[in-house]
Amino acid sequence: MIADMGEAAAVAVAFGTTFDFLHAVVYFAPEARQRFAAAGLEDGSTAYFASRSAAMGPVGAGVVTASFFNFHPGKVARSLPHAWTITTPEAVLEARFAAVDDLYRRLFGEELLASAEVAEAAALAREATEGCRPDGRPLYAAHATLPWPDQPHLVLWHAVTLLREHRGDAHIAALLVNGLSGLTALVTHVATGAGFTPSAAKRTRGWSDAEWDAAVAELTVEGILDADGTLTGRGRDLRERVEAATNAASLGPWQHLGEEKTARLRELCRPLGRRVLEAGAIPGRRIPD
Repeated sequence: MIADMGEAAAVAVAFGTTFDFLHAVVYFAPEARQRFAAAGLEDGSTAYFASRSAAMGPVGAGVVTASFFNFHPGKVARSLPHAWTITTPEAVLEARFAAVDDLYRRLFGEELLASAEVAEAAALAREATEGCRPDGRPLYAAHATLPWPDQPHLVLWHAVTLLREHRGDAHIAALLVNGLSGLTALVTHVATGAGFTPSAAKRTRGWSDAEWDAAVAELTVEGILDADGTLTGRGRDLRERVEAATNAASLGPWQHLGEEKTARLRELCRPLGRRVLEAGAIPGRRIPD
């Protein structure tokens, strides 16, 4: 049984360096751009917001801004609800699964996708999702209502998506309880040095230089950031509390799966994740040790 926080942290690291790549690769795939364009969503941001939120139905910008958390409301509003005048959530979901199918066949090949190892990974990942709880997790809960696909590689992707959104919703709760807004959460994440550069964060999330600088100034006054924009001791403690709370709230699926099966799932998924990174399919991500 995975029970203590040390084990929870280890599972969190495993998720971030193994399982998550299998989900996140779809956001950068040419197959996704082609499938969404065929559904009428040619703009990349609109395709992203619509495809990730489609499980919730034809929701507007307010719902997506709240549930995605760190995007500028104006950036979301340029895409939604306009996307739903072009296409439907059902068509977008169909395009999304088709894109994953196309992408996985290119990255992994037919022989690997038909292997016993992929089938086993899919079964274990699906079993892990049985330990997820929907309480307070809108993105997870929406995706959990979708029907399971039939093919093992799509089962694996859908299961990893559920696990990712389950953890992501818990992470937002942890950020909120520690007093962070979407923007200040993003600024402090950048300050850890483990993610975006400030310019990439502003560009992809839609925040202006003035808005970013105001958040930095606020966090500096609060003692979270130093004058040079790096985390203070207090800031590091804050981020550590957020991660610990996220890990604790995300432990359910791994407790359900158990230590042995969790280790086996990681063993099966590690070479798949490495292949994603070796192909350069996720920009800026390196192959973990």
